[in-house]
Amino acid sequence: MRAPAQHDVWSVSALNRASRELLESSFGSIWVEAEVSNLARPASGHVYFSLKDGQAQVRAAFFRQRQRGSTRDLANGDQVLVRGRLSLYEPRGDYQLIVEHLEPAGEGLLRRAFEQLTRKLHAEGLFGAERKRDLPALPSRIGVITSPSGAAVRDILKVLGRRMPSVPVLIYGASVQGRDAPTELRRALALAVARKDCDVLILARGGGSLEDLAAFNDEGLARDIANCPIPTIAGVGHEVDVTIADYVADARAPTPSAAAELAVPDGRTLLRQAQERGYRLSNAADRLLQRYAQRMDQLARRLQSQGPSRRLAEQRRLLERLNQALRRSGQEALDHRLRQHAALAARLRVQSPATALARRKRTLGDLAGRLVRAEAATRRTRKQRLGALAKTLQAVSPLATLGRGYAVVRDTDGDAVTDAAALKPGDAVAVTLRDGVVDAAVRGIRPKED
Repeated sequence: MRAPAQHDVWSVSALNRASRELLESSFGSIWVEAEVSNLARPASGHVYFSLKDGQAQVRAAFFRQRQRGSTRDLANGDQVLVRGRLSLYEPRGDYQLIVEHLEPAGEGLLRRAFEQLTRKLHAEGLFGAERKRDLPALPSRIGVITSPSGAAVRDILKVLGRRMPSVPVLIYGASVQGRDAPTELRRALALAVARKDCDVLILARGGGSLEDLAAFNDEGLARDIANCPIPTIAGVGHEVDVTIADYVADARAPTPSAAAELAVPDGRTLLRQAQERGYRLSNAADRLLQRYAQRMDQLARRLQSQGPSRRLAEQRRLLERLNQALRRSGQEALDHRLRQHAALAARLRVQSPATALARRKRTLGDLAGRLVRAEAATRRTRKQRLGALAKTLQAVSPLATLGRGYAVVRDTDGDAVTDAAALKPGDAVAVTLRDGVVDAAVRGIRPKED
């Protein structure tokens, strides 16, 4: 824009226009956190308000076209975080912020930080299934990292006591909320790793807001969990709560109680399985004895039907010896199998069938890999389809028309003006171009020239 000469005189409209251009070119998209005041909702659907702190305030306009959801909950006194661009309303010379996005302050910042860190660690591969370790089938000792006075530790101990009371538990106490919580959690995890007393660790706390769970979204804690040589289970919050600790842990449980259930098998189930196998072994032994008895009867009948009395007597004596030997052999076989059954039952009382569990885990891993590959293929197909639809949409988009130099004129109610007779000199209009909206006033109306 040409600077005025020394004796040039500015008009008000030229001054305001130059000021607007200077503001819009000097500032890009900016974030502002402030308190809402002077809130106004005209019939046009636009929202006008002031953003203030303890020393100053600035006018803001949130036009209907920029709103991505209901603004009915917005009220004076709300603390908000907005993104927008500085501009100036030329007819009145009002300096204002044109709002493009608005969210509640505080939790919105935490949410954005959580999403940024999630993307960062995911890109580094810390969430990958290939780096996660299998949990032990029957741990010899379990470590719990949580507040020693919270409800989570009581729930965990209750579940472990019900499912496998013979497994000892070590509590590594740490704060689970507040500014010092990440440091204490990391210190407790480092202590558990250094002592090597446990073969599985549970990190847990009860539910809460995003701010309450902030300690489990700490980057340092996430990296410590990822590098921990001991398999870890995260049981943080309720089912709807998700933290970065859940993503990097080897297993994620929806609640602390569920984390305890993942850590150990149900001892009552193992004992019931051992009893069922003992019953099957006893039945097999009975069937074997019955077959031996039937065979003996068959031989006795054959001996009775063949040969003279001497041979029959000899065969009878032989049969008696065979019968005794058979009974001894059957009894020894039965005693041997009963001893095997007793030993197997004793082993099953103190440990799980690790081989069967490992095979099922490998099967589960194979199925999980197939699911990941199927999901990737589905995403690629949908991405290609979305690209084709986007090209089709771009071809018919009104923005393409605006890009060729055309514009859309709207009156103060936001309605498109299609007839010059609908306007009169002095009316305010908004002219939508490809890269923005120009607020203008009608200076005059003339008929269309051929």
